[in-house]
Amino acid sequence: MSDPAALVRVSELSDVAEYAYAATVAPPARLVFAAGACPLDAAGRTVAPGDPAAQARQVMANLEVALAAAGARLADVVKTTVYVASSRQADLVAAWEVVRDAFGGHEPPSTLLGVTVLGYDDQLVEVEAVAAVRDPGS
Repeated sequence: MSDPAALVRVSELSDVAEYAYAATVAPPARLVFAAGACPLDAAGRTVAPGDPAAQARQVMANLEVALAAAGARLADVVKTTVYVASSRQADLVAAWEVVRDAFGGHEPPSTLLGVTVLGYDDQLVEVEAVAAVRDPGS
């Protein structure tokens, strides 16, 4: 069973980016669209107010749980969008480093955005993802 997704490296573009510039998904594949993972604990409380890196760790843990419930894992992700409620580039970088490290050697295309506000009190980080999986027998 081959992997339905392929990350595309583009030699004509800068290699500074710590992600692939594109991804392809070959049929037959099932796409998994994960809602934005938030830095909430099991009781619904925002963890680590004021700490984008700590919130990013909770976000990635929650994203892994959501993907697993849909039969996917981080290695199946073909696109992420990372939102950080801050105008400070250092906060964006702190969150990004945690997200990047959670993926290990898998570097799906990603967009990192500084935004004004996110949905929960004290929330600084949110990550949404799209994954592609091939179901057994496909």
